[in-house]
Amino acid sequence: MALHKYSLIHSTFQKLGATRFGNWFFARTLLHMDRAVFALTRGRTNLSILLAGFPEVIVTTIGAKSGQPRTLPLVYIQDDAAPRAFALIASNFGQRHNPAWYYNLIAHPTATCTIDGQTGEYSAREATGAEYNKFWQAAVDTYFGYALYKQRASHRHIPIMIMTPA
Repeated sequence: MALHKYSLIHSTFQKLGATRFGNWFFARTLLHMDRAVFALTRGRTNLSILLAGFPEVIVTTIGAKSGQPRTLPLVYIQDDAAPRAFALIASNFGQRHNPAWYYNLIAHPTATCTIDGQTGEYSAREATGAEYNKFWQAAVDTYFGYALYKQRASHRHIPIMIMTPA
């Protein structure tokens, strides 16, 4: 019974996040709420994991302009062919511009990533061609909202960054 209820919560928040209002609201508030829950739980979880059930990684990049560390939780897409590698989708909720973390990884392609309490250094590169298509489909299979984000961001290409252990 509890699992069904938990799944219902995940489904509800995933659907809400895919709506125009949910997109607008979460794009402006989720990062702040995630950081607060992450701090309160001493790094064990964040709001996105609790409410939507997404697989999340804590990524620390170096700011492209500032040179300062920037840490945030992101949804990741696992690479079944390379279990230690994963992809990050730079959808930015379908907004008009790419997220800052994408530019940070382009400028400084090394990041510290934490998944399930395991921290390591990763190298970033942008996916292209068949690899891009494979990860895009995996992203849509993980969260149907990515397809809606792509429609909203039709004016720009949504980059996918492949993260491999350094």
